[in-house]
Amino acid sequence: MDFIDLKTQQLRIRGKIDKRIKSVLDHGKYIMGPEVFELEEKLANYVGLKYCISCSSGTDALLIPLMAYGIGPGDAVLTTPFTYIATAEVISLLGAEPVFLDIYEDTYNMNPDCIEDAIKDSERKGLNAKAIIPVDLFGLPTRYRLIIELANKYDLMIIEDAAQGFGGSIRGEKAGFFGHVASTSFFPAKPLGCYGDGGAIFTDDEELANIMKSVRIHGSGTDKYENARIGINGRLDTFQAAVLLEKLSIFDDELRLRNEVADYYSSNINTDINTPFIPKDYTSSWAQYSLLANSESHRVGIMSSLKQVNIPSMIYYKTPLHLQRVFEGLGYEKGDFPISERVSRQIFSIPMHPYLNREEQNMIIEVINRYENNN
Repeated sequence: MDFIDLKTQQLRIRGKIDKRIKSVLDHGKYIMGPEVFELEEKLANYVGLKYCISCSSGTDALLIPLMAYGIGPGDAVLTTPFTYIATAEVISLLGAEPVFLDIYEDTYNMNPDCIEDAIKDSERKGLNAKAIIPVDLFGLPTRYRLIIELANKYDLMIIEDAAQGFGGSIRGEKAGFFGHVASTSFFPAKPLGCYGDGGAIFTDDEELANIMKSVRIHGSGTDKYENARIGINGRLDTFQAAVLLEKLSIFDDELRLRNEVADYYSSNINTDINTPFIPKDYTSSWAQYSLLANSESHRVGIMSSLKQVNIPSMIYYKTPLHLQRVFEGLGYEKGDFPISERVSRQIFSIPMHPYLNREEQNMIIEVINRYENNN
């Protein structure tokens, strides 16, 4: 059994992908070819914003807006410790400092009630809080209404990290729509993934969009040999754009199938384990289907039972960022973010993809429920 089944998806669209790739080979524009601009237009329309800037990875999709906004030494960027390293890594790469705040117990997303304390923490460290990066974890957008209110109050730029959330929504508004700018990832395992690395940035701000386009190509000005600012080599290659165009054509149908899988899991897994919570009027893209065990040993037992019958499972994330060795210099300690720490000890994810059949789901559910009944 696959944790994420990309083979079945490829079989569904293989002929169309082959045709797209042949077209790229025929025109030979391997960098910034027409497929890149076609993809950007379709993604912008999908999200409902004016501008989409494709780029080489989800990490660069976070880095480029920070660079465009001038984030650097002496600045603080608020974010959650319960996420992948890339979210905070880009902050440190620019010489700024990540300032963490805890998460909700039910959605595992950033808790806006902690924002003002994080701003005060920044001030105590002599830092200027300039931006906030909420993370749409496991496919579920975070509570942007409250975040936006506080960001406006304290003049913070909001960079939505929709690397996992793309395809999710709040009251019909798509992930990628919220805040001043949003980023996403097209890593192959994401709900919308390419066959390599890739990412995209979304905004309605024309000036910011133009700066980010410049940063993406070595800070280029009127042409690539006239440079207006420090930038990076952050372009999405044409082959990946070609793949994404065909994957985008089936994306909404795959989201429907993912939600059917999630609904069946949630209706049939033993209620002693915390199944994912989806707030009213929210939709998840189900980048992961994550369960919360009662304890670390409980998690070990369930995952061992799944492994015995060749069912894969994963842990996202076993160590919150504030306790990672790379961030020891920030001065955080165990107990600073108790919810993030507890969740990291108990959470685990089971197979989730659009092509998971009912027989496979029943096998997974049976193993989990049998473990619960026997312990």
